[in-house]
Amino acid sequence: MPTVPAGSKVLVTGANGFVAAWVIRTLLEKGYKVRGTIRSEGKGVHLKKIFANHGDKFELIIVEDITKDGAFDEAIKGVDAIAHTASPFQLAADDPQELITPAVNGTVSILKSALTASTLKRFILLSSTAAVISLLPDPKPFTESDWNEQSIEDVKVNGKNANQVNKYCASKTLAEKAAWELYNANKAKLSWDLVVLNPPYIFGPIIHEVSSPAALNTSSGDWYNSVVRPDMGGKPLDQIALVGNAWIDIRDVALAHVLALQKEKAGGERLIILKGDFSYQDFIDAANALSPSPIPSHTDLPKGNPGAGKISKPIFPYDASKAPKILGPELVYHTKEETTRDTLADFERRGW
Repeated sequence: MPTVPAGSKVLVTGANGFVAAWVIRTLLEKGYKVRGTIRSEGKGVHLKKIFANHGDKFELIIVEDITKDGAFDEAIKGVDAIAHTASPFQLAADDPQELITPAVNGTVSILKSALTASTLKRFILLSSTAAVISLLPDPKPFTESDWNEQSIEDVKVNGKNANQVNKYCASKTLAEKAAWELYNANKAKLSWDLVVLNPPYIFGPIIHEVSSPAALNTSSGDWYNSVVRPDMGGKPLDQIALVGNAWIDIRDVALAHVLALQKEKAGGERLIILKGDFSYQDFIDAANALSPSPIPSHTDLPKGNPGAGKISKPIFPYDASKAPKILGPELVYHTKEETTRDTLADFERRGW
């Protein structure tokens, strides 16, 4: 029997975000009731519109400042599960605390509220492979037992002068560590267990409110700039061909949340979820191979250096074999071709 079956109520934080909007949609489609948190009334207008056909199975609650103690006390009342997706992702922070404070305090705040929840059965934390990887001279496959201590050390030693990517990685690592620490210290008396999902770069079509390509979330914006803009976002050919990390389709991240609710053995697990390695050249090649083009308004899609991504070795290899064993055969990842087709078609509909 599923730990949290269809018909249960799930709280999704940061409801108007890229990931959360897809998590909400997938939960509703699978028969769950959803309560989403937003920071202000205006943030919910678009969500109410796109989920209007689900009636009273979808509701919103305002949590103005997720970092405050007790911020979620009202929001968690009567829910069977929590999917905590709200956390900043941007690579332009001056002070690392701009990222670390909301990531850590937001996670600790909702976990503290959850400590006293009597109806709660499962808490899903959306972390990232940013909390797993380190830059090693001789890369080895990273697994769920690895932690990005390197980024924490860089931020501790160098503060504002730390590497920009490390500032973000440190925020994800410290937030996830805080979650496990709080959970392990209290789990003997809890009615619920913790599941952490660690995806890498997340790509795919968007359903949250975005006014223009310039307003896209970080990963989607980078994909748009690299794959759609004729100048590839100003990236040189060697950078476009570089296999820097791994990727996953947003719809697979959303499905993984549902499966993590349902599979009993997911409780207490940390799970790396990903499709595989990528270079932006791979997606550029996929975009140019699609016929007919899903984005016919762009007759000048970049070509880059066709095939160059296939000969590049990944900087961050992974062993992601654990998640499919835990989440089951229902988790079938989208391919680069599928994600490229659907994302370009989404941009075309938007006139981008």
